[in-house]
Amino acid sequence: MNAIVALCHFCELHGPRTLFCTEVLHSPLPQGASSGDIAGQNEQAEEEEGGIQMSSRIRSHSPAEGASADSSSPGPKKSDMCEASGCRSLAGGHPGYVSHDKETSIKYVSHQHPNHPQLFSIVRQACVRSLSCEVCPGREGPIFFGDEQHGFVFSHTFFIKDSLARGFQRWYSIITIMMDRIYLINSWPFLLGKIRGIIDELQGKALKVFEAEQYGCPQRAQRMNTAFTPFLHQRNGNAARSLTSLTNDENLWACLHTSFAWLLKACGSRLTEKLLEGAPTEDTLVQMEKLADLKEESEGWDGSEEEEKPSAQTDVLEGQEVSKCPPETSLIPDCNNWNVAHRRLSVFRSLRHMRQVLGASAFRMLAWHVLMGNQVIWKARDMDLVQSAFEVLRTMLPVGCVRIIPYSDQYEEAYRCNFLGLSPHVQIPSHILSSEFAVLVEVRAATRTNLYPTLFEDEQSLNKYEFVVTSGSPVAADRVGPTILNKIEAALTNQNLSVDVVDQCLVCLKEEWMNKVKVLFKFTKVDSRPKEDTQKLLSILGAAEEDNVKLLKFWMTGLSKTYKSHLMSTVRSPTSSESRN
Repeated sequence: MNAIVALCHFCELHGPRTLFCTEVLHSPLPQGASSGDIAGQNEQAEEEEGGIQMSSRIRSHSPAEGASADSSSPGPKKSDMCEASGCRSLAGGHPGYVSHDKETSIKYVSHQHPNHPQLFSIVRQACVRSLSCEVCPGREGPIFFGDEQHGFVFSHTFFIKDSLARGFQRWYSIITIMMDRIYLINSWPFLLGKIRGIIDELQGKALKVFEAEQYGCPQRAQRMNTAFTPFLHQRNGNAARSLTSLTNDENLWACLHTSFAWLLKACGSRLTEKLLEGAPTEDTLVQMEKLADLKEESEGWDGSEEEEKPSAQTDVLEGQEVSKCPPETSLIPDCNNWNVAHRRLSVFRSLRHMRQVLGASAFRMLAWHVLMGNQVIWKARDMDLVQSAFEVLRTMLPVGCVRIIPYSDQYEEAYRCNFLGLSPHVQIPSHILSSEFAVLVEVRAATRTNLYPTLFEDEQSLNKYEFVVTSGSPVAADRVGPTILNKIEAALTNQNLSVDVVDQCLVCLKEEWMNKVKVLFKFTKVDSRPKEDTQKLLSILGAAEEDNVKLLKFWMTGLSKTYKSHLMSTVRSPTSSESRN
């Protein structure tokens, strides 16, 4: 990540000062950090954190090189520095720290100030703003500011305990500066968590030193006894204590270098760019949004807190399935591998396979309810069979319209899921059985007279089942139905099309109708057109029939948040439209 991480301090004598910064170098090292190692003074440490291996070394110079570096440094003059190192992290002539990323050949270099004059000016301005005007309420916490010219800054201010300071504390900030505003904003949760961890460690060390000093010589009572002595005379120079003294950690700057270098490396690796050929489909956008939500939940979850979670049998899965074992089958282990393989054969392989097994009329009824968004309930003992049925049926719907409870020991309402798997003993409410908004598929043991002929090599395992499809609103054979259903059936009955080709046909059909959904959403929800105009639009789209309208309204719920927010942000206000006209 092309950014700079810096530790800043508010000095009571000189104001905001940069103490320590780490930058990324993709080219040869700058003059202040490019020289050979001095034997006996080098200290090499192999750091492995989060799968990142870097070699950290303390670089040294000859006296001439050190003098030339100091003379050309853009940092503040010695007269502007505290005598007791309060405004200084590295001693004069200290070469800084360098870490080599062996995977990418990138170097992470730490100094008190950047060597480049332009970078020094940017860091200096960010430091001043982070400890003066750009402060969150309470003066402690994260804040974002910046502009295109001077870069964008993530700043986190905090206090460090100091028994000799005014108010017994000093003010610091850790800032991250980069030119990419979007990247920095997207990295906010990651940076906040990691920087907060660094701050907690610093505050913990300083608190131990503060408590020890207060126990040995309480400063509050001493200051009360000398209340009439001028304050500056009381401090006697102690206001400029260094951070290493406040934390009692001589290796503080080396540790901060390691932390800052890892932060830059990890933050740059967590976000990657993907090259997409053409505009992403709605399914792709919804999947990306769900993946982002899962990552945020996993990053925000604290493993130390044990929260009560719902039963595993009632987990709602939006757009994906997770295998759950029902209570009655989890207690019965498989006897041998043959039983496991035989059990896995009892599954549906494709929509064409399911149509052959259920029959044309039963499959049409089931597919109609799936496309309309009605609740599809499967009752069976074999959970693998139910899982495979849902996996096949969900291919007819956009990802955003799929809500699955794979297997449950109680009935779940339709608002929670449109695919529900139940064990045979579960009682379904009578109003659901008679509802026109639900369809039930019962898997029973087939009698010999009901056995259907074997059409596939692996159908012998399904030959032992009888599938009964019922609904309060059966679909008549002569009913036209939604247009997409007729096209799906035409593709399934065309034996010249392979299963893979049929799958691609489904993708194209879904994208075609999702485009119609987008137009309808823009027309009705964003532009708020009257019903007469909406009816004309549906006629133009070829979706004026009742079933097509119901399908479009249901599929509208599967639109991605990205698309909806994009439409809302591009809506012009009436005043701007009138002014242009």
